[in-house]
Amino acid sequence: MTEVMNDAGTRLDASGFVTLLVEEREDRLLVRLHRPAVKNAIDQEMVAELHGVCAHLESAPKILILTGTPADPGTGSKAVFASGADIAQLRERRRDDALAGINSGIFDRIAKLPMPVIAALDGFALGGGAELAYAADFRIGTPALRMGNPETSLGILAAAGATWRLKELVGEPVAKHILLAGKIFTGEDCLAVGLITELVDPERLLDAAHALADRIAAQDPLAVRITKAVFHTPREAHPAIDTLAQGILFESPAKFDRMQAFLDRKKN
Repeated sequence: MTEVMNDAGTRLDASGFVTLLVEEREDRLLVRLHRPAVKNAIDQEMVAELHGVCAHLESAPKILILTGTPADPGTGSKAVFASGADIAQLRERRRDDALAGINSGIFDRIAKLPMPVIAALDGFALGGGAELAYAADFRIGTPALRMGNPETSLGILAAAGATWRLKELVGEPVAKHILLAGKIFTGEDCLAVGLITELVDPERLLDAAHALADRIAAQDPLAVRITKAVFHTPREAHPAIDTLAQGILFESPAKFDRMQAFLDRKKN
């Protein structure tokens, strides 16, 4: 449990968090899912705490790194991102709970955060855990990663984004293999189909995530935010939305400063 502060100096009081561990830097927030006793199953409390994280990042935009519990050689426990929704809670949910969109709501909010989201994945990323990863802008994994959506084996469907995000990420044939046939992909499988963009050893996972965050942080933050927003705009809004967004950035002080710095470097 960590107390963090946003850019305006307002504290995000995470002292009451019991399912997330939070570490904040000037340009990024590292959030570790932390329910190791149940393999980080996503329950109502974790959803509520993730909403708190989103509220913070919406008011103080930063890069978000999402990860899970690392392996502990001392206890023999294996690494895990999230094994899925909490089945004990899920078993008792009824129609009105489904219509409330408990998980789909928070995953959509994460996907729409102003700055990019990086998912650093090791071990199980199944069901709701996979759908949380699909909502990220970037996914980095390890060879021990096991990702998929076994919902149909439980008599339900993957209703928190997988039925449409997964098709956009890997195409219809692969998405159907995961959603309809229950295929669980290894880290190597995920890399081969583009579900992750980088495969690293477990001990390098967070370093790789921070290295990617460093590359993003080196860009102009406003340009990154606007590019992410324009990227996710429906096709029919282009090219008008691109032109309007560029108009905003053409008046940005960072545009003049960064371009002048580029020209100055060329002179030397």
